[in-house]
Amino acid sequence: MALEFKPAWLFVPGDRPDRYTKAAERSDIVILDLEDAVNDADKAAARESIIDFPLDPTRTVVRVNARDSEHLDEDLKMLAKTDYAAVMLPKSERGADLTILADYQVIALIETALGAVNVAEIAAAPNAYALMWGSEDLIADLGGGSSRTDEGDYRDVAKHVRSSTLLAARAHGKYALDSIWADIPNLEGLAGEAEDAVQSGFSGKVSIHPSHVPVVRDAFRPSDEQLRWAQAVLDLAATEKGAFAYEGKMIDAPLLKHAELIVARAV
Repeated sequence: MALEFKPAWLFVPGDRPDRYTKAAERSDIVILDLEDAVNDADKAAARESIIDFPLDPTRTVVRVNARDSEHLDEDLKMLAKTDYAAVMLPKSERGADLTILADYQVIALIETALGAVNVAEIAAAPNAYALMWGSEDLIADLGGGSSRTDEGDYRDVAKHVRSSTLLAARAHGKYALDSIWADIPNLEGLAGEAEDAVQSGFSGKVSIHPSHVPVVRDAFRPSDEQLRWAQAVLDLAATEKGAFAYEGKMIDAPLLKHAELIVARAV
C-alpha cells in the first residue's frame, strides 16, 4: 500500500516496539529507524520487531541502513516480509543508489557532500518519493564540528544544502522534508524553524520527539485568517478575468497559487 503524504513525521527506534503505537497515534507518519537509533548488536531484534508489530503502511516509513552498509541486505529481506512500501535511504549519494529499492517509494536522505552535489540527480530518480536533508551527518562528512552557530542559526553550508534539497525536490515534483530540530525543549525555536520551512516551500518536517509534532502541525496548518483570505481570493478568481484587486493588493497568478496552497494545507 502506498504512503499517503502528511507533513508531521516522527522517528521511533526500530528496537523499541513499545513505542510504535504511541508514535503512530501522535504523528502523521512514523519512521521506524533501523539506522542511527539502533546499535549494531540490536539490529536483528529490531527487524523482528518491525515484522511482528505491523503499523499502517500508508502512514509508515522504514529507515534502512546505508547503501554501503553490511546491514542493508538483511534490512531488504525483512522488508519483503512486511507490507511497507516506503523506505528512507540514508546517505543517498547518486541516483543509482535508489535502484536497489526499485519496488519502493524512497525518501532519499541527503547528508553527505557527494549527496549534496548530486541532489538533482537523486531527485530525478523514478522511485524518489521525497527528499530530506540531514544537518549533523552532513557537517561530520565535511569534517566540521556543528551545523549551527552559538546563536542557533544554521551555518552557511547547511543553509546551502537545505535550499538545494528543497529546490531539487520541487523541481522534479517530489516532496521535500526539512531536517529535525535537535534542541528538544526549545519549542519556540522549533516553531520558528517550522514556520520558515512552510513559507520556504517544504512539504513537511521530521521530528525526533513527540512534543515536536503539534508544533510542526500548527506551522503547516493555515490560520483562520490565512484560510479566509485564500478562499475569498479563489472565489473571486472564479468570476474575474485576469488580475484583480482584493483588500488593496493586486492578485495575479503567483498569489492565486499561494491561495491554492494555503487551502490545500488546510485539508
